[in-house]
Amino acid sequence: MNFSLLTICQIACVSFCLVGGRALAQESSEELFVRRIGPLLQQKCYACHGAKAESIEGGLDLSGSTSALRGGESGEPAIGAGGPETSPLYLAATRTHDDWSAMPPKEAERLSAEQLDWLRIWIATGAAWPDQHRAAEVGRENSARWDAEDGVSVRTSGGLAEEWTRRRYKPASLWAYQPVVKPSVPATREHDSGSTLHPIDAFIAARLPAELQLAPMAEPAALIRRASYDLTGLPPTPAQVADYVQRSDPSSAAYNELVDSLLDSPHYGERMAQHWLDVVRYADTSGFANDFERGNAWRYRDYVIRSFNADKPYDQFVREQLAGDEIDPEDPQLLVATGFLRMGPWELTGMEVAKVARQRFLDDVTNSVGETFLAQSLQCCRCHDHKFDPIPTRDYYSVQAVFATTQLVERAAPFAIGENLANFDEVKYLQARVAQYEQALRVLDEKLLTKATGWFDENQISPERWHAAVADALLKKDSKRDAQGIFNQARNLLAKQGVSEDLYPPKLYGFTPEDFGNERVARKGLQRLIWEMDRYQPFALAVYNGRTPQVDSVYAPQRIPSSRLSEGVLEETCILTGGDPFASGEGVSPGVLSVLGDVALPDFPEGIEGRRTAFATWVANQANPLTVRAIVNRVWLWHFGQPLAGNPNNFGGTGKPPTHPELLDWLSCKLVEEGWSLKQLHRVIMTSQAYRRSANHPDAAKLVELDPSHTSYAAFQPRRLSAEELRDSMLAATGELNFELGGIPNRPEINLEAALQPRQVMGTFAAAWVPNPLPSQRHRRSIYALKVRGLPDPHLEVFNQPTPDFSCERREVSNVTPQAFSLFNSQNSYARALTLANRALSERTSDRSAVVRCFELALGRSSTDSETQLSLQHWQAIENLIAADEPQRMQPPLEVQRLAVEENTGERFVFSETLHAYADFVPDLQAGDVNLHTRALADLCLTLFNSNEFAYVY
Repeated sequence: MNFSLLTICQIACVSFCLVGGRALAQESSEELFVRRIGPLLQQKCYACHGAKAESIEGGLDLSGSTSALRGGESGEPAIGAGGPETSPLYLAATRTHDDWSAMPPKEAERLSAEQLDWLRIWIATGAAWPDQHRAAEVGRENSARWDAEDGVSVRTSGGLAEEWTRRRYKPASLWAYQPVVKPSVPATREHDSGSTLHPIDAFIAARLPAELQLAPMAEPAALIRRASYDLTGLPPTPAQVADYVQRSDPSSAAYNELVDSLLDSPHYGERMAQHWLDVVRYADTSGFANDFERGNAWRYRDYVIRSFNADKPYDQFVREQLAGDEIDPEDPQLLVATGFLRMGPWELTGMEVAKVARQRFLDDVTNSVGETFLAQSLQCCRCHDHKFDPIPTRDYYSVQAVFATTQLVERAAPFAIGENLANFDEVKYLQARVAQYEQALRVLDEKLLTKATGWFDENQISPERWHAAVADALLKKDSKRDAQGIFNQARNLLAKQGVSEDLYPPKLYGFTPEDFGNERVARKGLQRLIWEMDRYQPFALAVYNGRTPQVDSVYAPQRIPSSRLSEGVLEETCILTGGDPFASGEGVSPGVLSVLGDVALPDFPEGIEGRRTAFATWVANQANPLTVRAIVNRVWLWHFGQPLAGNPNNFGGTGKPPTHPELLDWLSCKLVEEGWSLKQLHRVIMTSQAYRRSANHPDAAKLVELDPSHTSYAAFQPRRLSAEELRDSMLAATGELNFELGGIPNRPEINLEAALQPRQVMGTFAAAWVPNPLPSQRHRRSIYALKVRGLPDPHLEVFNQPTPDFSCERREVSNVTPQAFSLFNSQNSYARALTLANRALSERTSDRSAVVRCFELALGRSSTDSETQLSLQHWQAIENLIAADEPQRMQPPLEVQRLAVEENTGERFVFSETLHAYADFVPDLQAGDVNLHTRALADLCLTLFNSNEFAYVY
């Protein structure tokens, strides 16, 4: 080995900088060279001082100790005998010494403070420079320790910078990228019976704090309520609770039957779909400034529900959403499945630079695919290599290249048997709006034609050509031209004939600010109604493969062009420097995440077709550790309220690692073994003791002390019902809930002030929220409610319904004052309470039995004697209190006045919006429909709906 002239006694001047928990001074000089200095010289210096003899600058060769000690043109050794302070190599690297030029010369490549410490300590401890053989030997001797302290290198397609490519990662942060290997179940037995534990309980027991005892099994009534909400999002009926409690026995046969019956329920698919739609950002509108309705998005929502109900293998579910149109373009349901790719809050409008709009789609879908299926956020790789995970920018654009030939479309997809086509007669309300807009445009057109006559008189111009053009336009008039107006048609005809513009009236001549505003409202309203009309037509919110068409304006839903393969741009697939769509860099081909080198690479076809199928096959490969772990982690979260791995959308270094990694992998293998059956995964989880434990722990203080993060599963963690579950449970209790599956979105009643607020969208106004006329239409499950990005239901929003602009990996649960106002004071809550009171009195013959019935319907149990007595007293007190009150009846608004500013003139104008559906509105049960006795009982029902027992699952 080769050493410099420095002596070991100079160690005394070394500062103790910690690296990986070990002081650098404790490293021998040659260890420090192999571990730090050699790679640092290669990375920062060899390009100019050692890579190639012919390119060495300043005569300084740092490829070996002999040449380094010889020095360069200055004649001084790069490593001085006096230590770091006399070593040109170190002084140049500090970039602060007057005698030596700053090295590396580029500011962006300067050494960090930590790297400078490595260099200083190495020189101070002797500047050992082992030869290649000895360096390899030192590396082998220390590899295990260095990997643990510094991390391991990961093979990828390579970063934008060599430094990133050589980066090391802590092994613990790479857990998700490792192959899934089924671990052995710990040999743990129950203390009481000595029988073998359920595999889930065995894995949990292996990590259970020694002094922490387990909660007993949950009471049957609590367990059926828990299971019912988890699998259907609905409470069990009083009869179902009573039957299960009676049949429940230690053998668990009744419980297994319960789980099977819930999994077979058609409402299972609705509950699971609600979770999935949170992740994929489902909404019925486009969002932001273009928040108009996507008429046929509902078919994707129903596809998800049907897929869960049919227990479609998850790998198939994945492939269909990514590439259903390629897998079988003749299957309408697979076309509908690709609606997943359209769920982002954006849309082509023609109002922005086409290339920018197109890139927004590509960036959105790339990240969405990563988060949804791979639990790997990719968006931060758009501009630079991932800061924390082994995902280079090259991989980001390789994945994006998969979608470079994917185009947006509303695609013909015939309705299938089983799709709910009820309530299509609601199209009449859209047709009424169409007629109203067309009439408004006709009136304005007549005004323009009248003003035109005056224009010719004022300007003393012959109207002969104008009259001929008007006559021609009238002959050719059709519904499309009618919307444009005869006035505009005549102007267009004269322009095509080459008539000078100063010889016929200007556009919209004679309009007042109010005319300008009403014309825009009507014209744009007609345009957007075309999308809403698609709701009742056999089209799917979908995609197709083809060249990217030129988009100058978008006035109607997109259809597949016949020239999809011949016209338009075949997009180049390359790295965009800094994420700028106009800054093309290195070219890339369709690809996958290179960190998953153990997963078979897909065979991407050349050309436009088949890219997504190849990619989907890779994603859904049973060997892909991210895909299988991601869905298992989500299902666990849906049952326990917390995932095994802390961030379901992010398995990377910034996410929380799994609390029970062996359990996660065992369940992942189990899922694949069972044919990717999610229902079977539910069965495995729900038959564990961990799931069936009581929420009441025998020593709550000890539980908090030993398990503050609730990862021991020593007791079941209660959860509050989600916003949708709260609403649906009230409707179920009152008997109003319409259990019909699927179909076009419904519109429940929401806070009237929010419903009628003006929403300006793309230069005009979006329509007001008008509820369905009939209670049976309004009272469908919340998953079917029209989801408008810019107008959330205030009652659902306050109970943490997530915004669909971003993927929601896990519902948050807050406790804020407006929740009490909404649940206790809102019109919806009172309407449900009144209906529950009316139901109880109609089903029971005495006040006492009516109180008991209220408890049964709201809480799933009978009231105790003391609760019954207190309730009767409260009922009477309220009846006395409100005896003089005069009930008010709801009068639905038939129109709303809008005050706006016309964007062409900047002046105010007023227009009236007719609320057509309110003309047929049938209100819910109102206070004036029932007697005083019923109204008083409603106060007790409202209290029950506000109780923790109603709002929480234990």
